[in-house]
Amino acid sequence: MSEPLIPALPALSPEEQAAQAELIERARLLFAGPIEFLKSAPALKFLPDPTVPEVAFAGRSNVGKSSLLNALTGRKSLARTSVTPGRTQELNYFEVGEPTRLRLVDMPGYGFAKAPPKVVEQWRRLVRDFLRGRVVLKRTLLLIDSRHGIKPVDVDMMQMLDEAGVGYRVVLTKADKIKASELAEVTAATEAAARKRTAAYPRIIVTSSEKRMGIEELRAAVLEDAEQ
Repeated sequence: MSEPLIPALPALSPEEQAAQAELIERARLLFAGPIEFLKSAPALKFLPDPTVPEVAFAGRSNVGKSSLLNALTGRKSLARTSVTPGRTQELNYFEVGEPTRLRLVDMPGYGFAKAPPKVVEQWRRLVRDFLRGRVVLKRTLLLIDSRHGIKPVDVDMMQMLDEAGVGYRVVLTKADKIKASELAEVTAATEAAARKRTAAYPRIIVTSSEKRMGIEELRAAVLEDAEQ
């Protein structure tokens, strides 16, 4: 018998199961509806008016952020994947629902191996000021590559989120690329690291854009966060 691909999660009560199923269905219907690119904001002055809840996506360059956004929204090219990791240095906004129920914010990737110091500092200022000053930002989803686990640049991002007081969920990506036993180890280590963080949500969401693992749970989490 083959190992399960996703580590076992604590059992839910019948009431919790019913509530989760209802949330998953509402999230499915929402993301099956209109989703449109709104704008790119290279600076805070270009941000849209803070009229609806926002959920942001953060992650190291090449973590699979664009692929996960496409899988989450059921679109093939809503978020463009770049052949040059770290190229995008803007906050990209997507509106979900008609009328708009929430906005997804694709934050610029971090961990620039070849970027000049000026670009890195520009990224830090934009992201730090956005996190600290965006009143409608309900949650940030911090994407971590399952194959590598938490790297020092991810720790820096977690620290930035903690200091900004922004609640965040950790999302493991590319979970289909490693063995189930390795995935269980990475998940456990990531959960342990999250428990030590003041702003981190303790439960990890394990995903694969290619295999569509965890996409329903992630959609439900986004909707739940937006409605808080």
